[in-house]
Amino acid sequence: MLLKLAKIQSKEIIPGYHGKLVHSEQMSIAFWEVKKDAEIPEHAHMNEQIMHVMEGDFEFTLDGQTNVYHPGDIVIIAPHKKHSGKALTSCKLLDVFSPTREEYR
Repeated sequence: MLLKLAKIQSKEIIPGYHGKLVHSEQMSIAFWEVKKDAEIPEHAHMNEQIMHVMEGDFEFTLDGQTNVYHPGDIVIIAPHKKHSGKALTSCKLLDVFSPTREEYR
């Protein structure tokens, strides 16, 4: 299957987080455009997640430890680990989830 990122409709999942979402049988990938100061509240999910900061500065808390991540930084988030984040600047993030994030379909 071939998809064109430019043709995928963006969805605002939470305020300030606009994602182009792609799903396969076993994983989901999210291309996020995040507005400056947009926050994602602390949460956890059963999915393993890999986050890649592509543009901007993103403050991210994982298991109570907060760091600021920059372009090229990658964070691996184990299933069921509490995490939250805030865009310190406008950001572009790439998230990969396994298994599929059904609630994002």
